[in-house]
Amino acid sequence: MENIFRDRSKLKREEEWYLTEETGKRQTSKPDGKPRHLMKKANKPTTSTPFSSSSTLSPSSPPPWKTTLPDSVFKTRQFSASNIIEFIASRSASSSAVHLYDLAEQAGFGTLTKSWSKSDDDSASVVSLQTRAGAGLSLVGRLSEGTSQETVRGAVLTAYTTPTGLAAMAQSLTYLPPATPTSRLIIQVPTVTPVGETFTLSPTIAPLAAAFPMLPANIVVLVSATPQESVDLAALSYSLTSSHVIHLFDHHSSSRETGHIITSPFQSKASDTILESGYSYFDYAGDKKAKTIIVLLNGPLALAAKALVKNVTGLGIVVVRVLRPWDESALRDVLPSTVKEVHVFDDVPNEATQGTLYVDVFGALLDLANAPAVRSHRVTPSHTQEYILRPSTFKDVLLGLAPNAPVSSPSLDSPQLKKLIFFSTPKSPLSALPRFIEETFLPNSTISTRLLTDHDVFSKSGGVTADRILLSPKSEVDYSVPISVALPISSDSQGESDFLAVVDHALLKSHSVLVNAKRGSAVLVVTSWSSAELLANLSPIVTSLILERGLRVYIIDTKTSASSLAGATGPAHDAVQTMLAHLSFLRLYLGTSASEALVHQIACNAFGDVTQGIELTKINAHAWAALQEVEVLAHSPTAANESPKSTPAPLKHFEFNAIAVETDEGDTVVN
Repeated sequence: MENIFRDRSKLKREEEWYLTEETGKRQTSKPDGKPRHLMKKANKPTTSTPFSSSSTLSPSSPPPWKTTLPDSVFKTRQFSASNIIEFIASRSASSSAVHLYDLAEQAGFGTLTKSWSKSDDDSASVVSLQTRAGAGLSLVGRLSEGTSQETVRGAVLTAYTTPTGLAAMAQSLTYLPPATPTSRLIIQVPTVTPVGETFTLSPTIAPLAAAFPMLPANIVVLVSATPQESVDLAALSYSLTSSHVIHLFDHHSSSRETGHIITSPFQSKASDTILESGYSYFDYAGDKKAKTIIVLLNGPLALAAKALVKNVTGLGIVVVRVLRPWDESALRDVLPSTVKEVHVFDDVPNEATQGTLYVDVFGALLDLANAPAVRSHRVTPSHTQEYILRPSTFKDVLLGLAPNAPVSSPSLDSPQLKKLIFFSTPKSPLSALPRFIEETFLPNSTISTRLLTDHDVFSKSGGVTADRILLSPKSEVDYSVPISVALPISSDSQGESDFLAVVDHALLKSHSVLVNAKRGSAVLVVTSWSSAELLANLSPIVTSLILERGLRVYIIDTKTSASSLAGATGPAHDAVQTMLAHLSFLRLYLGTSASEALVHQIACNAFGDVTQGIELTKINAHAWAALQEVEVLAHSPTAANESPKSTPAPLKHFEFNAIAVETDEGDTVVN
């Protein structure tokens, strides 16, 4: 059996991606002299213009790709792993063409590739396709010998699709010809699937339960979870020249997070092989003498499971990174000799479907002397959603399988982890506030900063955006647990955020957002309402929640303050509003240690001492004076007791059902 984790030197070092053939120097512009961009190029904050007046509320963008690869791009934490995977896959040095299926683009993967194909000479051509019966036959036809001139000169095809799309093309893939160095197929699969009546996006791969058994032996199936692993395995998929490759990666959360430092897969390391650098067919975590083992595919739940069981006696986790080719020997080697029982968690569309992973594990262990009992756990999409939105439920399931109850309940939180949530609307002039807050902490070498942005386009006209930020000392950070699991947003949350901001006050009347605030935490509402007006517009349910959890509610009218500082509405006015909200956040985040001077110093270090020609000292003074705490009492007036006509409608809940992508031209596309 071929060891796909072989010599590291066989990874492609695609230096032609960023070097000119003639000089070997980094190429910073296209032949027409225009710079190449990943995203809209906004002005970097300086001491005189911390917010660009020419780009309404756009935080400083990462450097253009072409001026930074291969080193600097991986040190620029505004890039997500998904962005880098698209870049790797779309290079003409890797792919002769990228076949972009509609389901992938709807999931926010492929929009950049399409944009690059129109502006970047080094990008592969893009073929847009619809997912329908027989999807994949066109790919097979292009690779079949003698059917295409493209095959004669080399056709390394890349396809982007989702688990649902891959399931639709599985039958067609059985007709794939043998892979060769110049003719093979690589399918990049962002694992995000709409589920339920509200089309909530889920990391489940249940649609593939029936597809995996169909796949021919010449297809390698790689499954990644963390941002670094996703980039590494995406690069690896193009160096497996004797196989077709399917790469599944977590696009639900991890690969879309910004703030990670991702090491270039093209750099040499001390070790010569991927195996030695930490990758293998299977990962093991937990008690080395475990009697009970849980086996599951790599993904967000696998990462959470590894974090939860690391100190639980008698329980271990086996994470499957390579599903095909299936290596029975490697699985046996990773299991402790003490194992008595193996529980296999399979993503399946319904309880009646038998998962492929269970069959594989059962077959691998069947002939062992003293073979452990192998039990199946069928994880339906509704189970996956429950585990992602309510990690405590998943923890209870795992601990319920442990031979002995743990002495103390494990947690996904670290002692000094701070969780921030920002609710806004896409058209709000303050919608970019979380990005500026991220940029405040990113340069700090002692703090880990991670950001994830999700959208709900169905519950409110114009949509709702939720930005989640995790801050923690780098000495204790665990990058492996996705933000979606570490800081879930759910309708019955018991309170997860240490700080919650509502940038558009209208959301308080339409959505139950404060339910996500932790007991005793600070809530900032950006509003033109006075304290009395805010209380009058709150649902009695929200007022009760504030009182029950002891939430500290603050308001600031950034629009009025910005008008007095910057004049009429416009880009400068919006920039000053953002700075006012940012300064208010810093004050609340610092808590009792906050002072006007300290807040000014932090903001000045991050964005300079002048904003739109206005001294930061003056803006900070306005922010300090404008921030007010709202006294919420049990008898406070609410929208429900003003008059019978004002009884509010039931509050809606945020549902993650859309992903936004910023194109090369600076346009934001919500799929």
